Amino acid sequence: MMFAVAMTFIDQTIVSIAAPEIVRELGLTSSGMQWVVNAYLLALAAFFALGGRLADLYGPRRVVVAGTLVFVIASVLCGCVPSGAHAQTWLIVFRAVQGLGAALLFPAALAVVVAVFPVERRGRALALFFGISGALTALGPLLGGWLTASWTWRAVFWVNVPVALVALVLTARAHIRDRPRTGTLDVPGAVLVAVGMGLSVLGFQQAWSWGWSSWATWLCVVGGLAVLYVFVRYERGVRHPLIDLRVFRDKAFTVDTVVLFFAMLAFVPVFFFSSVYAQVSLGASPNEAALFLLYFFVGFALASQWGGRILDKRGPRPSLLAGTVLGAVGFALWAHRLTRLSMHDQWPYVVLAGAGIGFVLAPASTDAVNRAIGASYGEVTGITQTVRNYAASVGLAVFGTLLSRATTENVTDTLRARGVPPDLAERVARGVGDSVSGHGGSAPPTGTGPVATATRDAVAAIRVDFAQANQWVFYGMAVALGLGFLAALRHPGGKGTPLDPGERAGEPGPAREKGREPS
Repeated sequence: MMFAVAMTFIDQTIVSIAAPEIVRELGLTSSGMQWVVNAYLLALAAFFALGGRLADLYGPRRVVVAGTLVFVIASVLCGCVPSGAHAQTWLIVFRAVQGLGAALLFPAALAVVVAVFPVERRGRALALFFGISGALTALGPLLGGWLTASWTWRAVFWVNVPVALVALVLTARAHIRDRPRTGTLDVPGAVLVAVGMGLSVLGFQQAWSWGWSSWATWLCVVGGLAVLYVFVRYERGVRHPLIDLRVFRDKAFTVDTVVLFFAMLAFVPVFFFSSVYAQVSLGASPNEAALFLLYFFVGFALASQWGGRILDKRGPRPSLLAGTVLGAVGFALWAHRLTRLSMHDQWPYVVLAGAGIGFVLAPASTDAVNRAIGASYGEVTGITQTVRNYAASVGLAVFGTLLSRATTENVTDTLRARGVPPDLAERVARGVGDSVSGHGGSAPPTGTGPVATATRDAVAAIRVDFAQANQWVFYGMAVALGLGFLAALRHPGGKGTPLDPGERAGEPGPAREKGREPS
């Protein structure tokens, strides 16, 4: 199952490093390249709940195989994108199909792992599962930089083929027993949640280019949230709902989900923003930027394993409280050091921020799954992973907008101080701000005119300007972890055990009594 999910995590970050080469060769626009990156996350957020429900209805092994095939075929087609007018549409469409495959694959794979391990050993097992997953997220930029530099950017998609083949062989050899659940697929619910998630994430993603004052931005955000409200009302009256909302009656499950949301506002975005910061402000190569991210993973991996052991012995609350505090402090100190323009001054705080996230993600996810209604692990995994990916998309969009605006203001002031006319300074600064927040890298304008000359002379100052703009982003991540701490304080503690099927039917069951496992 680790091999199966490897592709989905690598692809969350691997494309960002190859973005400049993709833009150059295919002639994509900055907003188009952002769509190539975000289409994957949008599809993940929209279809995760469906993937979890399908794993319950048809058995997780079948859905793992189906998701793997969809994912790898879409990967091959992404790598085969033809040059020309249709390149951008081609790449965006098949990146979205990749996201669909990942949304089918991941909740089913996690359901397999959960079903194999009893509750008392599940914390360490899923800590390893999520720890490896986090490592692969961090490996994405490093692998993307190496493949792009030594071969072609198309290899960032083709690398999924051998991984998928190994995953399919291992899945066949594992002899996983499928235990399909009775029920029907809630098609209207699946459509509602996909439309609601898709619309609201679209609004957040496009806010940096449309602007927060645009009617289109708020139409998507508010419209998407309205559709999600309709979805919630609809699910309450369905006999076999896509998501059994009664699981939110468990206070611990609700707190786990809220903490995951705040943690994920930082987790996936940090890989993009720190990578771009390293390349723009520190002058690092893509490979050097990826190595910078490994500091984050060191803290993440160690804390994930420690957090899993704490969960097995004492429940999730101590790990969640420690993780959110460490994360908030780590991101705040990291933000403070960004303007030093030195990796040497930052790495302890990068490790600390990674440790904070590591203490949170695996224990919160595992505890939430342990509280599944009637052992519907696919369904509950679909809920938690939908929240995680929704938060990641929101974090990328909101922090991207914040970075673009702060960069534009800082660079405008720098250019005006060097004698560039205000209108020209603002136009050049906006181009720099849009490029660094639009996944396309940044570069000062070339040429021999006064604007180009003044901008080239101000490169050192612009690097500091960009570092100062990033401080807003990283302080924002610290605030997100701080809010996660406030939520974690409300966790009732104790170890989660799945609700008895009798409780699903509204009858009292013995499963909760003294924390015992249901028979």
